[in-house]
Amino acid sequence: MAKKNSNKSGSGTIAQNKKARHEYHIEDKFEAGLELQGWEVKSLRSGKVNISESYVFIRNGEAFISGATIQPLNAASTHVIAEPTRVRKLLLNKRELDKLIGSTERQGYTIIALAMYWKRSWAKIEIGLAKGKKEHDKRTDIKEREWQRSKARVMKHTLR
Repeated sequence: MAKKNSNKSGSGTIAQNKKARHEYHIEDKFEAGLELQGWEVKSLRSGKVNISESYVFIRNGEAFISGATIQPLNAASTHVIAEPTRVRKLLLNKRELDKLIGSTERQGYTIIALAMYWKRSWAKIEIGLAKGKKEHDKRTDIKEREWQRSKARVMKHTLR
């Protein structure tokens, strides 16, 4: 018998940062684990998370994410003080941390959160090494996307 995925939506994705690809050029991607508390895992399972305003910073050779909001559940324990926007530690390899530190300090890159998802029973976050886009870069991306849509529409109409 095949095991069914316990996630209701069918995919392992918890949250995505859709603004990230519009605002930044993503150069490289990394997968990091999250150091979470019990109430946070329960909230992630119910999908009460927002990573669109979050960013990653490095302090003392360790990576942390700030601005990610995990809303506590109403049925959470009363003895636990839930802080939705606390700074959470990211779990990365030393080699990955060294690359992130070098890129942010020497080359002026920014580290942003792209997506949060389940990998088996672990909550993972995909972070990206990114450079900010200028306004004209955003406009050319929009023009390209609209051109692709209109081209597909014309091709679909001519094939009928």
